[in-house]
This record gives sequence, C-alpha cells and structure tokens, in this order.
Amino acid sequence: MAGTDVAHKQPFLVLHDYGMGGLWWWVRARSAREVLETFAWVEVITDPETLAGFRDEGLEEVDIDASRMPPGLDGLHAERAAQRGRTNFGALADRDIVHLRLRGDDEDGEPVDQLVEVGPDGRRFRQVEVAEDGTAVRSSPDDWLFNPPVVDLFDPALPGQEISRHDFEEQWARARQEDFGL
Repeated sequence: MAGTDVAHKQPFLVLHDYGMGGLWWWVRARSAREVLETFAWVEVITDPETLAGFRDEGLEEVDIDASRMPPGLDGLHAERAAQRGRTNFGALADRDIVHLRLRGDDEDGEPVDQLVEVGPDGRRFRQVEVAEDGTAVRSSPDDWLFNPPVVDLFDPALPGQEISRHDFEEQWARARQEDFGL
C-alpha cells in the first residue's frame, strides 16, 4: 500500500482468550481500535511486560488488510464483518463498565438470568445469577477459576440487553454470596 493518505501500520499484540487458553497474533494495523473493529472477540494487549514476553516468540504476523486471515483469526474476522453494518455496532465499546442481563443456564442446566458487570475487555467484574424462582446468587473474580471475556462490546445485539447500574446493584445487594466450599 503506497500513498500519502494511508496511515502507518504498527504491530499490535492480539489475544483471543477462550477461557482455558488463547490464540495470539501480531496484527499490523493503523490503530488498536481498527483491530477491535475488524476482529470479534479479541483484545489488544498493552501491558509492557506481556508485550516484551511475546517479542521473540515467533508469533504469526498478519496485516489487517490481507485478503486471507490465518486459521482462528479468519472466523473472528468473518463474524465482525457480519456485524459491522448493523445498527448498534460498537455502541457499548467505549464504556469502562457495562451492566447486562444475559440469559443462560446454571450448573444444573436450569435457565437463569445472568446479570453481569463487565469491563471494556468483556470480562466480568461481578455477576448475579437469578433463577426462575427468584433466588439470586452473586459471585466475583475470586469465585471463578477462569474469567475469559463473556461478551464482545462491539456486538450490535448487546445494547438491547443493557440494564442500569441501579438495577444491577439492587440485585447484587439482595443476592446471597456463592458458596464454593461445599
């Protein structure tokens, strides 16, 4: 790509954290934001110690404008491409804290509402699970073995699941603490 109107690209360390592991790449892009707008479910790593640890690891380097993406990154690219033109794409992306009501199942497969407080990387800070019968259990990172991202804040479906901080705090206050000692 030649021309004076094209911004300089630099390498960004990119992680797709799937819980018990992750996929890593160096992505050459014009900005970290461009990376996040191009690939679903990734984060750009900025921690200097982590960056230094990966400098000589021989990770695959990918140009953001390449016509083909490597395995793993290709699906995340396709998912983001399908989202990009939809209403509310990226509507929650620049927020430090977001509160959401997600529908899920508890450990016994019973339906629950998961009220989550997440940071800009989609990882939970706190969570309340509200069962069909109204019982509520709260938990936080100290209670979880893993804390991968549970949402991608660029997802255009998420704004429809947003709840107020007040609603989250109300449920948090009434919920009992998860008991993992049994």
